[in-house]
Amino acid sequence: MPEQAKIQHIPVKVYRTSGRLMVAAPMPGLQPEDIGIEVTADNRLILQGEIRGLLKDIKELVTDEWSVGGYQREMTLPAMVDAEQANVTYGNGVIVVTFLISAKTIPARLTVPRVAPDHGVRVGNVGHRAV
Repeated sequence: MPEQAKIQHIPVKVYRTSGRLMVAAPMPGLQPEDIGIEVTADNRLILQGEIRGLLKDIKELVTDEWSVGGYQREMTLPAMVDAEQANVTYGNGVIVVTFLISAKTIPARLTVPRVAPDHGVRVGNVGHRAV
């Protein structure tokens, strides 16, 4: 019987423009509903991914050189953001969260609705700040 997957620290890429902050991280092997994103009031980003049904159809694991999930990453964001207005995409095993830079951090817990197998999208804004 395979050993339960260990929590993996995931690398990130962080991009910044004058009005946006984008965080991208590899989280392969998940479904959108397995991903949790939270921005806390103290401007911390928490990315989590929980694998379900790990190797459920495999009778015998012969070689195991890499793991799928679970994933965890916590980091302080380099700018204050409005997490309620965040856009999120998940596809090809990569999560991308795009925040609007804000005068103060607006915390939120985000989910990624499934739009296709292994793909999810959350639209919090359409390229401009809501009025």
